[in-house]
Formats: sequence, structure tokens, C-alpha cells
Amino acid sequence: MAFKTLDDLLAEGVESRHILVRSDFNVPLDDEGNITDPGRITASLPTIKALVEGGAKVILSAHLGRPKGEVNEKYSLAPVAEALSEALGQYVALAGDVSGEDAHERANGLNDGDVMLIENVRFDPRETSKDESERGAFADELVALAADNGAFVSDGFGVVHRAQTSVYDVATRLPAYAGKLVQKELDVLSSVAKEPEHPYVVVLGGSKVSDKLGVIEALADKADHVIIGGGMCYTFLAAQGYDVQKSLLQEEMIDTCKGLLERFGDKLVLPVDLVAASEFSADAEVKTVELDGIPEGWLSTDIGPKSVEKFAGILAESKTVFWNGPMGVFEMEPFSKGTAGVAQAIIDATAKNGSFTVVGGGDSAASVRVLGLDEEGFSHISTGGGASLEFLEGKELPGVAVLEA
Repeated sequence: MAFKTLDDLLAEGVESRHILVRSDFNVPLDDEGNITDPGRITASLPTIKALVEGGAKVILSAHLGRPKGEVNEKYSLAPVAEALSEALGQYVALAGDVSGEDAHERANGLNDGDVMLIENVRFDPRETSKDESERGAFADELVALAADNGAFVSDGFGVVHRAQTSVYDVATRLPAYAGKLVQKELDVLSSVAKEPEHPYVVVLGGSKVSDKLGVIEALADKADHVIIGGGMCYTFLAAQGYDVQKSLLQEEMIDTCKGLLERFGDKLVLPVDLVAASEFSADAEVKTVELDGIPEGWLSTDIGPKSVEKFAGILAESKTVFWNGPMGVFEMEPFSKGTAGVAQAIIDATAKNGSFTVVGGGDSAASVRVLGLDEEGFSHISTGGGASLEFLEGKELPGVAVLEA
């Protein structure tokens, strides 16, 4: 991958220049609007600090949630601006709009080393439009914030798999560079994709087989083992003839799972026991059962202890691990043990076996923090779930390809 990086931009000089940065601040919020996991904000700081220290006038853009092209106070970046101000030790102003009058006035008023944040780019329907001319018009407005001597830094790895205005179209209109976060993510994932040390173990969870079908097919050829848990495992178990009762099931994918099991055989590793619940609730009656033992009308919400032990044994022999997707409903304490157990096994592999272990963003990264696990115990925690999967599948990421153009 040949593209210019933040180091190249800093070498050219950023003092007094407006630098437009696409960050990833799509952080989880609680019902009161408080940030529950600031991981993506923390990951963005090295790029922002480097620009501040270089005397740039920094304009940050990002999205939060899915406001569907409408201004929605629920998805305002106000909590992010507050968190950034605290993390940087300097005031980060939030514009009252995305690319309108207030954003332009604030951008024009920046001094060297100042940082501002424009409002949620997805408040503007053109951000995600399929119409290239609509995206282009919006891109022109964003580029205008950077004035005549501006530049663009792509530092939101979690969105580089999207051909959206603030990710792609802006990069065609300004000198474009990869930020520290994007560069690090691509370096790490490239090493996993191209030269994984064996035994190479992939751990996949999450709810739907259809979401992970491409990555299963792509990685099962390269990996020594593909461990499958989470909601997607029940469709595989159904393909083996088990009655999963009311567990999450994609009936239309059963034949596909049968085909995958026939094609890859023992490489695909499934649970050997399950945690069953009387209902989808943290207060439900819970019991550990064999694969054919889910009580009638119940559902499974986690893998069982024997499965954790089996998966841990495989991980203990690993030299490279890529993990994407929780093993169960980790947000509810009774159903968190599978994810916690497998995550700890990955940490142990890192410490005891020198394994290179990558957490593939999304819910996996969130679970590490929610469950209070040691983030330093993994070699790398990605900020991009979908982006990391698509990269490992071998798909072109528009937000990366545009940097190489």
C-alpha cells in the first residue's frame, strides 16, 4: 500500500494550515447521553496531538449513530467534544452545524493549535447518498472549511470501508494522508492477512452467519482453526441436526452452513455445550446444557464451560489469533462467561505463547472493556469491526484506495 502518511504531512509543515481530519467518534452512549466506552476517542488522540503540536488549525469530522440524514439531538457530538476537551487538555469547540455558517465562522476563527469539531456528518443526508453529485456538493462544502492551503487526514479506520462523503469524496479534493490510527491498523491487519504465523486461529462470534459468510470462506482457507460462537453458532448447530429451540437462527442459511461444514470439516470448531435461558432477560432461569438439551421454549444465550475449555485448548497452541464477535450476550452478566473465558484464553496465549493477537473491533473490543479485561493483554485492539473484516476478506476499502490514488 503506497500512500502518504501524517509523517509526510508534518514534514511538509502544518503550521497555520487548516487540516480537516475524518475521525471515528462513533462511541456508545447510555440513556443519559454519557459515553460508556471512550476507546475510539482515545485511539484518535495521537493524530490530533501531532497536528496541534505542529501548529495546525484542526477541524475534526465524524459521525455518531444513525440519524438517517436528519438533525437529531440524540446523536449530537456534544459529549464527544466534551470528552476531547478533557483528553487534550484544551477546549474543543463544537460547531452548531455540519458545513453551514457556524462551522465556517468557527473554522475561520481558529488560531494555530486550536481544535474544533463539526456536528455529526450524518445529519446531512448527502454524507451517505448513493448519488455522486450530491456527495460531491457536500464534499465541496466540507473542503471549503479547510481554506486554500488545507489538507485532509483520514484517521477513522472504522469507516474506511464506506464510500461516503467525509471519507472518500473529500479525499479526492484535498491533498490526502493516512493518520496514525489508520496507518497502524493497516500495518497490523496486513501482517495478519499476508504472513500469519501458524498455528493461526480465527475466533468468530456475532449474531448472523450472513454477516460473516465472506470472512469464514476467506479465512478458513488460511487459518488452522476457525472457532465459531455467538448467535451465529446456532445456525451451524441446526445444520448438524440439533434443535436450537428459540435460539437465534437464520433458517435460510442452514444449507449454506451444511456446505461450509462439508467443505472445511474439522477446521470449523463449534461449541460442545451451551448456556440456556428461559427467556431473553438477565433475570431468566439459566442452566448449562448439552447441545441437544435446550429445554422446549427456551433459548441459548452463551456457550458453556466445556466449550470455553475446548476453545482455550486450541488457543493455547496458537501463534496468531484474530477475534471478531462475542461468544454470547456479554452485556448481561449471566451470559458473559463465554466471552470472558475465550478473551482470557487469548490474553493467556499472548502472554504465555507469544502469540500475536488481534481483537477485530466492534462488539469484541467493547466486550473487553465492559468485562474489565486487560486491554494491554492483546497485541492490538482494532477500532473497526466491519473494516477489519472486509480487509481480511480481501475487499477493497474505498477510504484506503482513495489515499493510494
